Amino acid sequence: MSPDAAPAPGPLAQTVVGDDPEAPVVVFCHGLLGRGRNFSGIAKALQPDFRCVLLDMPDHGASPWTERVDYAVAADLVVRQLRSLGAGPVRLVGHSMGGKTAMTAALQAPELVERLVVVDISPTASTGSSEFGHLLGSMQGLDLSTIDSLGEADRQLAEAVPSRSLRGFLLQNLRRDPATTRFGWQPNLDVLLRDLDTITGDIPHQDRVYEGPVLWLAGAESSYVTDEQEGPMRALFPRTVQVSLKGAGHWVHSEQPEAFTATLRHFLRDR
Repeated sequence: MSPDAAPAPGPLAQTVVGDDPEAPVVVFCHGLLGRGRNFSGIAKALQPDFRCVLLDMPDHGASPWTERVDYAVAADLVVRQLRSLGAGPVRLVGHSMGGKTAMTAALQAPELVERLVVVDISPTASTGSSEFGHLLGSMQGLDLSTIDSLGEADRQLAEAVPSRSLRGFLLQNLRRDPATTRFGWQPNLDVLLRDLDTITGDIPHQDRVYEGPVLWLAGAESSYVTDEQEGPMRALFPRTVQVSLKGAGHWVHSEQPEAFTATLRHFLRDR
């Protein structure tokens, strides 16, 4: 963790899929505005070969909020979680923001990461700031005091976010407080929007190198991984194998789940 990083909060929330204590462990880190359970379908498809741990990233899902986005802090929390599993080196998978967190964690504690999968993101600054700025702003713009159902929230969000599937992805983050019956957002929207440039920026690396095997898995229709980013990626992760999946954009695992799972399984099993 960087010397000027804010103190890390408590442990991350997690969901475990698979109960074989002898199975290799795969840990998943989701992207911006996601949650660990977004990988539930992939985790179930990997059964019974792997025990999967689906993490909620800081400022998302049931995990603690932070005062500012800091990949060193987020990676430190992931590293703590890996140690707490007591499973030895794990296979670590990260998508988008979670991919940057996973890369940072592998650089911080390479002894805990047996192999790494980075999904549709690079260690350098990426596109998507304006897209996610719009989504975060649209979520903030909802007057939650007027919403009494997810259907009403969907209706109000439709003008700003026409895609039904994208609205569904965003509205998974809306939860009703059982005490007040009012809706609220689980993600820390204010901090995520304020620190969006950090989220889409370079990862901290202090000239470290991760020597383990890396699968760099991109969507063929995505603009998040470019030819210019290959050099910086291989400088930090020299054993990178790059694969592009046809018919997939940025959300590779949800747009091409079968191809994603097959590619992932092959890499995770490969010795």
